[in-house]
Amino acid sequence: MVKALDTRKLDILKLVVDRYIRTGEPVGSKTVSEALSYAVSPATIRNDMAALERLGYLEQPHTSAGRIPSYRGYRFYIANLMPRRPLSEYDRKNIEDTLLNGDLNPRTLIENAVNLLAQVTGCAIVSASSKVDFSTITRLDVIPAGRRLYALLLITSSGAVENRVCRLDFELSNEQISFFVNFIRQNLTGMRIDELTNQKMLELGVALGPYGAALAPLLYGIYDIAGKLRQQRFELRNESALLARADFQAESIKDFLQVRQQLEPLLGRGISGIQIVFGDESEEFKVANSSLIVTGYSRAGKRAGSLGVIGPLRLDYSRIIPYIEYLSDTVSRLITEQYDERKD
Repeated sequence: MVKALDTRKLDILKLVVDRYIRTGEPVGSKTVSEALSYAVSPATIRNDMAALERLGYLEQPHTSAGRIPSYRGYRFYIANLMPRRPLSEYDRKNIEDTLLNGDLNPRTLIENAVNLLAQVTGCAIVSASSKVDFSTITRLDVIPAGRRLYALLLITSSGAVENRVCRLDFELSNEQISFFVNFIRQNLTGMRIDELTNQKMLELGVALGPYGAALAPLLYGIYDIAGKLRQQRFELRNESALLARADFQAESIKDFLQVRQQLEPLLGRGISGIQIVFGDESEEFKVANSSLIVTGYSRAGKRAGSLGVIGPLRLDYSRIIPYIEYLSDTVSRLITEQYDERKD
């Protein structure tokens, strides 16, 4: 399709998208004529804009009004015409400092990354972490937490830390606690999360022998923690930013927030590089006049999750895309470094 657009049409399309992103107003032929670096008659520009409309790159919201980009026009602009601005030294340093100065636990890293994206873009941010079925249990502890209360602490090789408080019908003796801690460390340390099946738990329950009746509730507390770890985590943050934007229809946003979990399958796919989805283009993302920019992050070469920005069509793509790329690369590097350290 690039061959169908000569240099002048490419210049006009780029100018219309740039101007519309900045102002939100339809762009007319007079504006284009004044902005071009070379002289072209208004009639020629009108003809070129009409041709771009027939090709599906521009739309005319009202008769005699100027043009605005279509979804196709945005896609062409991002792929071929958008200026590729490198991320500023300030942004790179801010990302590195914010992530490195915080807790390097993967969950905290992602939370800090999400907060950064929300601050920089002023948009809603979506994140999804993959299932951790390739992670192994590195530590299990039982901590008395009160009268007949016992806290279970489980740490995985991916850096995930989960806990659960179990309330028993009786107090455990120091001997019972010591036995259970040694038992679970001997039988579960190094085991993959996905291996903690119901059948495996039944086998461990039998192996507890005479301690089974007293310690079974703690054992199944561990099973519940493993089940939680196997679930993909999906979060949508800063939703209020969508409601505050004049670019969106309030009803469309309310409908989306009611069924926001529909985004989960979209973010759960194997994502390589940046993907952009425009509203109404996907069954999973139906928000009129909107865009979703999403990319994946990895751990030791394996996909670990996704980060995404939900905003209006008039996003500053030339700034946001390099930012989210650098941010996801940094998250991937830090998660991998933590994983390698724990593995060693």
